[in-house]
Amino acid sequence: MQKSTIQYLLINSFLMLALFSCSPFTKSYTPKKLDRTSYEVPYFSDSKTDYVYKTNITVYGNELSGIFIAKKINDTTHRIVFTTEFGNKLFDFEISETTFKINSIVSELDRKILINTLKEDFRLLLKKEYLIQEQFENDFFNIYKSADKNRDNYLFLTKKDQKLEKVMHSSKTKEKFTVLFNSENNIFAEKIQIIHQNIKLKIELNYFKSEN
Repeated sequence: MQKSTIQYLLINSFLMLALFSCSPFTKSYTPKKLDRTSYEVPYFSDSKTDYVYKTNITVYGNELSGIFIAKKINDTTHRIVFTTEFGNKLFDFEISETTFKINSIVSELDRKILINTLKEDFRLLLKKEYLIQEQFENDFFNIYKSADKNRDNYLFLTKKDQKLEKVMHSSKTKEKFTVLFNSENNIFAEKIQIIHQNIKLKIELNYFKSEN
């Protein structure tokens, strides 16, 4: 990936990440009595595993592809690295629910609005546990609400086998973005999508299968 390509993507796309209005988030589900008070996410939980994904980021019609690697380095923190397909490191972060450290980032990506967006996305992607305040349901999912300060998260677990397939992140007034998980065994997510509702940003992660 040439620097000019990264510069074009960031300067002409990510700098367009402003405050767009969107429809308020409304619950259209049936209330249900709580059957749990917490939920522990199974994905990205094994400290012995390097979670490696081929990655495609689409922002305002422009695309950036590479390799995403996540590693749990202690009980609270993950290290995440994003490289080009040729192995050139674009950024290297350490992230937990309360801390965020930039180990390295190329200058073309070193934009506050981009870093804050990725920090929020990856923090939800790697979140370990949710405290549950309310429960709902529809025809296919048990839906759990977890509130945190001025943010709400809605977890969608399949009724059939209790797989976590979706986490919807919202403020008190509007949806912000959604993380979609595709998992065969409810332990490892083979495909993940992060889709923003109010900006044209989508991150797609596909499990990188080694040929060795």
